Amino acid sequence: MASKLLLIAVFVLDLIAFGLAVAAEQRRSTAKIAQDSEVNYNYCVYDSDIATGYGVGAFLFLMVSQTLIMVASRCFCCGKGLNPSGSRAWAVILFIVCWLFFLIAEICLLAASVTNAYHTKYRTIFSEQPPSCETVRKGAFAAGAAFIFLNAIVNKFYYICYSSARDKSFQAYGGEAGVGMGTYK
Repeated sequence: MASKLLLIAVFVLDLIAFGLAVAAEQRRSTAKIAQDSEVNYNYCVYDSDIATGYGVGAFLFLMVSQTLIMVASRCFCCGKGLNPSGSRAWAVILFIVCWLFFLIAEICLLAASVTNAYHTKYRTIFSEQPPSCETVRKGAFAAGAAFIFLNAIVNKFYYICYSSARDKSFQAYGGEAGVGMGTYK
């Protein structure tokens, strides 16, 4: 039977990660071109940088969530053998999908956080083109949030299938000491 306490803890961590990713999307940095009249140059002025912190927080909460599921399931590769059944087959498939969604979510969150933290430092003179004030694209944190949501669903199903297959653990030779040593008449 799957540990309900573990599933609740992982659900709470995933929910916090999802909330932080959505908050990061809402609070992305924006930039305006400002003009210094005394020295005659343009430069970028950025607003709050809180989205970077939210994105890194979502990154870390998702990582802890994934770590808890993998430690509880022994990362699927360690421990005693699983019963060859439909639960084991689904556990294998969901294990792969879970890691795929996790990696995509982490990459989205990390890339968006780094891009959001990057602020253009250079300036230009009036006669030149205005500076390119780099900001994170709309939807970068939202993509991370979407994959956090998908990962949250898949890793719960993975752990339930893994636990089901583990509870019916495979015993070699049906537990008989002498296979094929029966009496024949």
